[in-house]
Formats: sequence, structure tokens, C-alpha cells
Amino acid sequence: MERTWMSEEETRRAGVLKRVQSGELAQVEAAEILRISYRQLKRIYRRFRRQGAKGLVHRNAGKRSNRAKPDKERRRILALVKKHYGGGPGERFGPTLAAEHLEEDHGIQVDAETLRRWMLAEGLWSRERKRKAYRQRRLRRGHFGELVQMDGSFEDWLEERGGRGCLIHMVDDATSTGLARFEEEETTWGVAETLRAWVERYGVPRALYVDWKSVYLPAASKRQKEEGIVPVSQFGRMCQKLGIELIGANSPQAKGRVERGHGTHQDRLIKKMRLKRISSYEEANQYLADEYLEQHNGKYAVAAREMADYHIGLPRGFDLEQVFCLEEERTVSPDWVVQYGSRWLQIEKQQKVRVMPGAKVAVREHRDGTLSVWLQERKLRWHEAAERPRKVARAMKPRRAVRNVPSVNHPWRRPFKESAPSASATRGSR
Repeated sequence: MERTWMSEEETRRAGVLKRVQSGELAQVEAAEILRISYRQLKRIYRRFRRQGAKGLVHRNAGKRSNRAKPDKERRRILALVKKHYGGGPGERFGPTLAAEHLEEDHGIQVDAETLRRWMLAEGLWSRERKRKAYRQRRLRRGHFGELVQMDGSFEDWLEERGGRGCLIHMVDDATSTGLARFEEEETTWGVAETLRAWVERYGVPRALYVDWKSVYLPAASKRQKEEGIVPVSQFGRMCQKLGIELIGANSPQAKGRVERGHGTHQDRLIKKMRLKRISSYEEANQYLADEYLEQHNGKYAVAAREMADYHIGLPRGFDLEQVFCLEEERTVSPDWVVQYGSRWLQIEKQQKVRVMPGAKVAVREHRDGTLSVWLQERKLRWHEAAERPRKVARAMKPRRAVRNVPSVNHPWRRPFKESAPSASATRGSR
């Protein structure tokens, strides 16, 4: 259907051309006002004199574009979107993601904006925008590795194909480079494995921005507050060994970069794993490492403002196994035994370092359940005692019998006649 109304630009042109027609303006001056060439002005002025203002309406206005896709191809694309990428709110793919997968899965190239118009017209896409409270965005840090945000997101990531899981997600503040792993819960082992993967890939970051959860920054007890003791979690101890500063965020908005990353993964990752028919979190972690994270970083990561990388490389031979472990301090007993939970670790006699009863040693429990005992960063040899060592009974000194010797004037030393009461005294008392 041909458009009959005039746009704002066409109305403005008509007003200037009326002034030319009345002799108020020369054609050269009108061309300068409208910012067009003198030749183009002569052409549109000729149409204006023959047809009036409606002659200024563009000839293709309201007509189908010559570059428009055929209706048959449009219907085919929308059918694929409805079949593979449709669903209810929260399940269906957005136009950008759907356009990506049309090209990846079906070899069909279509512009995301074109697909958005088609999906809106067919009712396959709608997005309600809700006004949020005003917040001023914090500037990104300048260097890669200067600050990394870390948080866990609980979701039914595998939908009905698997149970609820936790995606532990790390995002660099300067570049939005991300790394993530699936775990059952946001536990010490879960966050430790994710940080270890980051360290092995990029190096040791300068600081981590985390929640005030006990796994990261435990709250001090009443006694610790009174004594001025700052509690350190197992994860905090790992970060101390690597020289990483732990910074607590006071609100979810403070670590908005990782929170927005959660939203992106909850939209895109769930749908991508549905297409891959991934049904276990082991498969999901493999998919993250092999394919998804590289694609995600390629799409969303940006260049840092400064060139210098603030990550610190690990020295050659540095053993991360002795960092990412649970460590407890124990005391060596008089019989050279260390108790760890319900286990009894017998320290062997031959050692490279001298071990004395009462010495403080570190017992480290690794992810695979194995234990190691350390004294001053020297590994000790030990074996597990078959049973709980018996306490050695202390030798008791024999007790000597003490004779109680009566004193000289004790009644027992008096003759019986002297000590017995007389008969007259007895009758008087009656």
C-alpha cells in the first residue's frame, strides 16, 4: 500500500519550495538551506510544480523493499524459530540468540533486527521493560586481573534433565572475561576448584570481590570480637597463600558485573545445553571448558583501559596441591601421634626434620581425600594407626601405712579405774 502522508523532512522541503515558488528564495539558496545539491533541488522542484506537495513523497514509500526476503523464506525461518527456539516466557530464545543458532544449526543467515520484527509480528517475542531504581555505574578497573568478581548462582540449569546446581562464576572487572564451573553447592571445594582453574589459566589475580558468606568471609563470634580475632575461612587461607586480597561486597549491585553475567548464563546457557541434550553436570562442565566459555568471552569480553596485566605468574615448581587443600593445626602427642578427626596418624621415627612431642604440625586434606602432615613446610612421613593409642598409665608410688600414736595425756593412756566414773557420781546424776 502506497504511503500518502508526508514525513517531517518532506514537509520541511515543501515549505522551502513554496518560498522558492513565491520568489522569496533563489534555488541556490534553497539548496543550501536543505543541504542538498543544486541539481537535486531542480529535480524535486520540477515535481513540486507539477504535482504539488504530494510529489515530494518518496516513490518507494509504503512499498515492499527490493531487498526484502521472500515470504516463503520468512515463513520457513519463523517455523524453525517456533519449533526449536520457541516456548513460554523465560524459555524462548531472544532474536539475537535465535539468529546465531539459525546460522550455526541450520546454515541460515538472517539479521537479528529483521528477525526481531518478524518475531514481534508473529507473537514469538515480547519483552516487558520495568523501570529500576537509579544507580550510577561504577567505572571498571583499569587492568586485567586487578579485581575479579566471584559468586555462585543456584538454578535448575539442566531443567527437568537434572537436579538443581550451582554455577560458580568469576568475571574480571576490567574486561568481563569470565570463567565458570558447575558444583552441587557453593562450598569451599567448589569455589577453590574454580579459583584454581582461573589461576592455572590466567595467573594469580590481585583481589577477589565476594559476598559476606561464611565460605569466603566468616562473621566473627562474640569471643573473637572481644579478643580482636579476625576469623579466616579455609578459602581465605588459600587466598592468603597466593597473596590475593578478599574484598566483601555490601550489596548485589556492588558486584553487578557478575550478577549481570548470571542473568546472561541463565538465558543463553540453559537453552544451549537443552539443544546439546546435556543431562549431567559432568557433561555440562566439559561443555563449558570445550566450547561455551570461549564463545561467551569472544562475544562479551572487552579490552582493558590499560595494557599491563596485573596477574602474577606462578614460580616454576610451585605446587598448587599444597594451596588448594583443607589445612588444620594439630599438636604432636607424647607418643608421636597426631589426631585428625577420627583418624590417628603415627609420625614415623626417621624424618628429615626433628619432631618433638608438643610440636605444632599442619594436617592437609586434599580433594581426593588423601592427607599429608607438614612441619615448617617439611613433609613428614607417617602411617595410620590401626586403633586408638592407649593412654600410658602413670606409675603410682606405694603408700606407707601411717601409725597414729596417741599423745601422752590421751584418755587411752589412762588406767581403766581412773577413766571410769564413780558409783556415787552416777547416783548423783540421777
